[in-house]
Amino acid sequence: MTIVTNTSPKWKIYIEHFLAQPIVQHGIVALIFLNAALLGMETSPWIMGQIGETLHILDHTILYIFITELVLLMLARGLNFFKDPWCIFDFVVIAIAIVPASESLAVLRSLRVLRVLRLINKVESMKKVVRGLLGSLASLGSVMGLLLIVFYVASVVSTNLFGKEFPDYFGTLGASLFTLFQIMTLENWADGIARPIMEKFPLAWIFFLVYIMLSTFVVINLFVAAIVDAFSSISHADAAEKKEIEDEKLRELKEQRIFAQLSDEFKLIKTEVHNIKILLSGSPPK
Repeated sequence: MTIVTNTSPKWKIYIEHFLAQPIVQHGIVALIFLNAALLGMETSPWIMGQIGETLHILDHTILYIFITELVLLMLARGLNFFKDPWCIFDFVVIAIAIVPASESLAVLRSLRVLRVLRLINKVESMKKVVRGLLGSLASLGSVMGLLLIVFYVASVVSTNLFGKEFPDYFGTLGASLFTLFQIMTLENWADGIARPIMEKFPLAWIFFLVYIMLSTFVVINLFVAAIVDAFSSISHADAAEKKEIEDEKLRELKEQRIFAQLSDEFKLIKTEVHNIKILLSGSPPK
């Protein structure tokens, strides 16, 4: 998201264009990968014993580069920097990384690995995925509500049907909810839960099959459908925005051409008027 406009000072435009250069962005992405590898190596006591000081120097150097990039972007955009959610995200991640090391802030220091999440802001495809997930939250809320209804109804039914004979699985509403969640994940549901219950209740397979069809196949597919629909909407929106930008560029180009034609015609008229004045004055035209 570029907030610096053509009316901004030239130095701000230069900084924005410099940071947006592909070679700069690719370099930042490479440093993010390198920093992630360094943070992983710091978890090894043996590696830290061998090259721990070198790892700390590299980690601080990369952090200073990230801070420099962020400061330059803040200088170029000013307060508009905080209008971009992705910039705020980068700011928070870098701020966590520079928290002083102490016992009380050890948890925040361990969150330095969140710097890897800056890849989301640097890689457009990852950013699109996150936008799609966020855009699907409204639809996912409805699907989640439907899933909760299925869970609750099934847990009440299963508690009443199987609770007395199998109290460990369906003795209470909470135990039933947990068991049904395990069944929804298809984790050992047949041999561990369904078959022992079917020995006491031969028709219990009807309940389990209906529940699995509803929770695992229907509702989960609705989750996928909601996310895909959000991705599709974002793709259409991006295409429309891209087309609008291209149309705007075409309009500007057309206006420039019209202005150039009018300028040429104005010069021609000016020349003709000048020649007419010369003729009227009795001197030969130049």
